[in-house]
Amino acid sequence: MSNYGHKTNETAIRLSGSQGQAAAREGRFSLRNLRTFDSLKNGNYRFYFFGMVGQWGAMNMQMVSKSMLLYRLTGSATLLGVMALASAIPQILFSLFGGAIADRVSKKMILQIGQLASAAVSLSVGLCLTTGYLSAENPGSSWVLIAQSALQGSIMALMMPSRSAIIPEIVGTSQVMNAMALNSLGMNTLRLLAPAAAGFLIDFAGFEAIFYSMSGLYLFSVVLTSFIRENRTGSISDGFGRRTSTIEDIKEGLKYIWHERPVFAVLAFTLVVVLLSMPYQMLMPIFADDILKVGATGMGLLMSVSGVGAMAGSLVIASLPNKKRGVLLLGSSLVLGVALAAFAFSRSMSLSLGIMAFVGIGQAGRMTLGTTLLQSYADERYFGRVMSINMLDMGLSSLGTFAAGILAEDLGAALAIGGFAGVLALASFLALIFLARIRQLN
Repeated sequence: MSNYGHKTNETAIRLSGSQGQAAAREGRFSLRNLRTFDSLKNGNYRFYFFGMVGQWGAMNMQMVSKSMLLYRLTGSATLLGVMALASAIPQILFSLFGGAIADRVSKKMILQIGQLASAAVSLSVGLCLTTGYLSAENPGSSWVLIAQSALQGSIMALMMPSRSAIIPEIVGTSQVMNAMALNSLGMNTLRLLAPAAAGFLIDFAGFEAIFYSMSGLYLFSVVLTSFIRENRTGSISDGFGRRTSTIEDIKEGLKYIWHERPVFAVLAFTLVVVLLSMPYQMLMPIFADDILKVGATGMGLLMSVSGVGAMAGSLVIASLPNKKRGVLLLGSSLVLGVALAAFAFSRSMSLSLGIMAFVGIGQAGRMTLGTTLLQSYADERYFGRVMSINMLDMGLSSLGTFAAGILAEDLGAALAIGGFAGVLALASFLALIFLARIRQLN
């Protein structure tokens, strides 16, 4: 088994630990001594991080707006599933290519092209709303949202592996773990703020305001990421000569993942968790409008409370020692399954808000710990390709949503989401008992 990535991260952990001990001996406490914020001292990473703020904001606003708009135009849970499937197919088909490309060429260039394309797609939907083409008065116009999902899925599949794989190039191996912890904190902060802002804009300014805002946020990301200086000397992309084809690189990456058993186990488990847990986000309009009857503002509030839980979970995980992370990953998935099952059958907005905090905690654990374990055990020469498999969670979540949407049409959203969550809770409990390969990972 290759331990290159594991060793470099262990070195980073030892360095950070010695710095923390020195600060403790000095008896001082300040933000400058907090390990959590070390990467922000790197000006290159600051441009990356705040550039990502725009992208994270747009993505989280889209979670609320696109599904709510389609449901209000059509009233169909099945079409919510179809829209999710339209996003899933290109993500599943193209994600491996995105990983191979990330290990070959400028990740900054891929990232910026993806952000520009995302801005154009969001702008096109806003224009369709402004002109009145996309409206309830124009039956069949909902195809615009289906097409937008397919385009956005393709963009994300090709861009997302580069978004993760560029971090070692701009911060160096000693700060990779810290940078990823900050990424998790930033994403979860936007999960708190963006859905609430989106719900407010929908109710008071209309859906077109959301899509124009999303387009502006993506352009904001392009401007800031343009200042990133890539240090590609000795980088991951140089680990493979460009004499091989992209298909050969993909095959080599899949072969590596198959033989690197800890990496394979973490990837397989996290993809199963995503398949069973993420459909609730796309079906949230049904809970907001028909079950809890709280509208778009209430839906944004529910998603924001989930973001609060995710922020708390990320901060706790960032503060824990690097021990028993496999157990924590399995435990987080168990919490997520139980919380989603409880939410599915709740009929009280107050109770649902409390439950959503635990949903956020479980999601933060699954995302942060899964990525951290992959970084610790994967050879960084294959990092783009490993992350391309990890990024399949977006495609699989949409695939799961398609199945959940079909079930919701016949059985109701509560039974569909509750059933998925129950299977997740049971699978996580059994994994804690029997799946030693993950349980023993540190």
